[in-house]
Amino acid sequence: MENATYATLTRQSGLLREMQIVANNIANASTTGFRAEGVIFSEYVRALGPEAPSLSMATAAVRETMQSQGALDQTGGTFDLAVEGDGFFMVETPQGERLTRAGHFTPNADGDLVNADGYRVLDAGGAPVFVPQGVGQIGIAADGTISADGTPVGQIGLFLPTDLTGMAREGGVLFRADAGVEPALTGRMIQGFLEQSNVNPIAQITRMIEVQRAYELGQTFMDKEDERIRGVIKALGR
Repeated sequence: MENATYATLTRQSGLLREMQIVANNIANASTTGFRAEGVIFSEYVRALGPEAPSLSMATAAVRETMQSQGALDQTGGTFDLAVEGDGFFMVETPQGERLTRAGHFTPNADGDLVNADGYRVLDAGGAPVFVPQGVGQIGIAADGTISADGTPVGQIGLFLPTDLTGMAREGGVLFRADAGVEPALTGRMIQGFLEQSNVNPIAQITRMIEVQRAYELGQTFMDKEDERIRGVIKALGR
């Protein structure tokens, strides 16, 4: 296989990966707390020999999570929380602690604050947040402090991954932070609101069209290259 075909194949592979990510972004344009993704293309250059030109290939192995703020939607829910600025909630899953911006919470039968999947929400110390039952009006301050009739009863934690670029997505709105987390000092919580997806549907659809056209162009090149090679083989075989 010639170098031009190798280079085109790596490009096609990267474009296919980006198309899958863009399609997933569009599918989650209305998912609460969803963070859009993109891919980072890089160039891999290899020397072929002292007398030969180098070979350049494109790779798209790095996925980037967009950290822009999503729109805040007022719900009026007592335990609905949106993060304005930096920071993530932390929930306890069977696979370990995970970060999320989806703040639709509710107390379970045991009084633990849980998300829509039933995972317990954690406080700043990594312990489950407990909400006493039948204690009157619940208020949640910007720093996550939960008050019942004005008396503090707990505090929801807000965290930042030590390495934002190292976050790994697990499921639609959950992230794993292998490098660890630290307290988020600048973000604040807003009670009665939920953060919507930060996906820009128009921009994503536009990008999908661009990627599709680029992929079709590469496929056309490979078809033409295949025809050329077949022609050469046929001519040599006469």
